[in-house]
Amino acid sequence: MNLVALIASFGPWSWMVFGLVLLGLELAVPGGFLIWFGVSALVIGALTLVVAVSWPLQWLAFAALSLSAIFIWTKSAKRRQAHSDKPLLNQRTDQLIGQTGLLSEPIISGLGRMHIGDTVWRVSGPDLTTGSKVRVVGADGNILRVEAF
Repeated sequence: MNLVALIASFGPWSWMVFGLVLLGLELAVPGGFLIWFGVSALVIGALTLVVAVSWPLQWLAFAALSLSAIFIWTKSAKRRQAHSDKPLLNQRTDQLIGQTGLLSEPIISGLGRMHIGDTVWRVSGPDLTTGSKVRVVGADGNILRVEAF
């Protein structure tokens, strides 16, 4: 027997099973998008229980409903993003921009070290002597760029 004919013979219940399988896959492979395919399949299954719809039209409705649900979900998720009062929380080097301190090692050939808080940072900038007061003006990875203050 042809697989498509077998699936079509189950009618709306094939959509219900397909939707439940997709929802189960969302639990196993979380990502937030399979849920919308699963819900769309369940909606198409419920629709075909009530109204007789041709097989190709069911697939077209499933595709349209799935894409619409994903589009609406992504738009609403972007609007719901929480605005933090500490946007640089996990960007430690960016938090240090504007801080001043003294060089604990001289800057020679563009590299040196300075203490900020309880951490010794590698710094880059113009050649300066130990004890020079500098201000952090940027960062390249975990190396702070400094200038004389």
